[in-house]
Amino acid sequence: MKKTLLNKYSIIFLLTLLTSITGLCGVPTQQQKSANAVIAALKKSSPKVVLSDGSVAAPATVMVGRKWKGNLCALSVKNISTKPLSLSEVIVFDIQHGLNANTPIYGESFQKLGQIGGTLGKPEDWGTYADRSHYKIPEPDNMRTAYGMLTMQVQQNDRLLLATTSCNKFISRFSFDGARLRISMDCEHLTLQPGEEWNLEEFMAIAGNDREKLYDQLTDAIAVHHPKLNHIEPMGWCSWLCYGPAVTAKDVSDNAQWIAQNLPQLKYIQIDDGYQPWMGDWLDAGKAFGGDVSQVLNDIKKQGLEPALWVAPFIASPQSKMFKEHPDWMVKDLLGNPLRSDKIGFGGWRQAPWYVLDGTNPEVQNYLTQLFRTLKEKWGCTYFKLDANYWGAMHGGVHYDKKATRIEAYRRGMEAIRKGAGDAFLLGCNHPIWGSLGLIHGSRSSMDVDHNWASFKSTGRENLLRGWQNGRLWWNDPDCIVLSQKGAADVVYDAGGKPTVNQSGISENEFLFHATVLYATGGMLLSGDDLTHITPEHLAILKKMIPPTGVAARFENENFETGVSQSKSSLVYSAFNWSDATVERIIKLPAGTWKLTNKWTGADLGAFKNEYRKSLQAHSALLIEATKL
Repeated sequence: MKKTLLNKYSIIFLLTLLTSITGLCGVPTQQQKSANAVIAALKKSSPKVVLSDGSVAAPATVMVGRKWKGNLCALSVKNISTKPLSLSEVIVFDIQHGLNANTPIYGESFQKLGQIGGTLGKPEDWGTYADRSHYKIPEPDNMRTAYGMLTMQVQQNDRLLLATTSCNKFISRFSFDGARLRISMDCEHLTLQPGEEWNLEEFMAIAGNDREKLYDQLTDAIAVHHPKLNHIEPMGWCSWLCYGPAVTAKDVSDNAQWIAQNLPQLKYIQIDDGYQPWMGDWLDAGKAFGGDVSQVLNDIKKQGLEPALWVAPFIASPQSKMFKEHPDWMVKDLLGNPLRSDKIGFGGWRQAPWYVLDGTNPEVQNYLTQLFRTLKEKWGCTYFKLDANYWGAMHGGVHYDKKATRIEAYRRGMEAIRKGAGDAFLLGCNHPIWGSLGLIHGSRSSMDVDHNWASFKSTGRENLLRGWQNGRLWWNDPDCIVLSQKGAADVVYDAGGKPTVNQSGISENEFLFHATVLYATGGMLLSGDDLTHITPEHLAILKKMIPPTGVAARFENENFETGVSQSKSSLVYSAFNWSDATVERIIKLPAGTWKLTNKWTGADLGAFKNEYRKSLQAHSALLIEATKL
């Protein structure tokens, strides 16, 4: 009897231990609902409208429409009463999700510097600056919130993707905790008149076992509402990472001359933040720049290259001529005064606190069109990096058009910019991700990279998490490739003359890790180095990045250990070691025999079937081209 009891309790103990280990690994246990069961629960839930006073509107006063067609749902809200209604939000779905708290999740943030990961019960801020803390965007019911889309790995081979496929007027919010899932549209206290109906954003709910195929379905659906803008994927050089706001005309000219003579494929020469005297005064040059901006741009053109310029179109510093001459163009506070952005959220990283141009004001729209027409037609700019775009959609302000949301304010401003910029390339940076759909050619997909391993690792994950967007929504900009140390010798050589570690402490393995991440994104290629001092070894790496593939590697999950992309005649595998210890990576090959080549070194690795195994040192990566024999 004792032996039987011992066996019984041993089994219970082992099952409990296995469950605990599974939970710690972030893999849901097998008892919970399927992704399709969650979708079914969403469809059965009851929507509701929250008024500006915090009360829930009576069903007799307002009607929420939900019309499903396959995986898509058309959403609307109509005032069926005889009185105007001020709406705070429309909660389109609200359920007890019934999933384990350790269910892994990933979601987008409102602006590009944030991402949300972890689990339903313990969400994590994966981006650099979170919406809720840095930008102080309120979260519904104090629940962690993603914007635009949310994914869950419900079971090992069962994923759920929830998203809105449009963003014309309202931002969608996916709020959750360990028990509840709440999906809402932020109505920003706008007034819905009697008999008036608003079309909300289209909603999608899909399930499947393939991460990348789910994203394919999402991008296809988004393209119906916001088609990708066509433009070749650009290559170029950016002044920010090597010079920052202290950039001078000579710095730009020296690098442009080097590029024209040595690497003309990097044809877009981008002058970043620092040329202007104040935020908002984009046609003026600061004294420190040491030259006329339009003349520097013209000189770039004469060398057979393309002038590119950094502009933050929606902001103005208090000292700027823009703010002093046009305070009436700014988004207002509740008292009718220009709204200081630091009173609502983050005030800006330089020359702050910033004020915000109101994209719903016709005079602002005309100004933005004329500004970019001047920069394009008179100054010759064919590429614009549009930074601080988040402020164009900042919450908490009062707009010229009292019927417009902050999404509409941003989109109207951006449409005015597009009108003036013509066929110039528009890169969105520090921008509202979902709010920018269909408005930009390129999208920065991470925080600024810095010259250290921690930054290579964090920005690398940010970029790969958004790899699914590249070539489908826009061209991703994973920020610059950096292969040298600012203001210092590039490489330290050992006694045998072999390059090992540069003065920033970055190893050669870490440089190749960084380069492999950027290659795997398939995104834009811009150099962030002072190229007049780049070493031959690192120049060789840069040359092998040209041209960008335009195709992001596809990964099974968010661990990003091995990915694969396809070219015309081969497969390219990227393998990463994100850890501080040596690990083995296994590359699974399709049927047949494959010749493998190290793309960085050109070394012939041999012929393989089924798989290729390789030990990777800490902080290293491998880029392999596979050609079928």
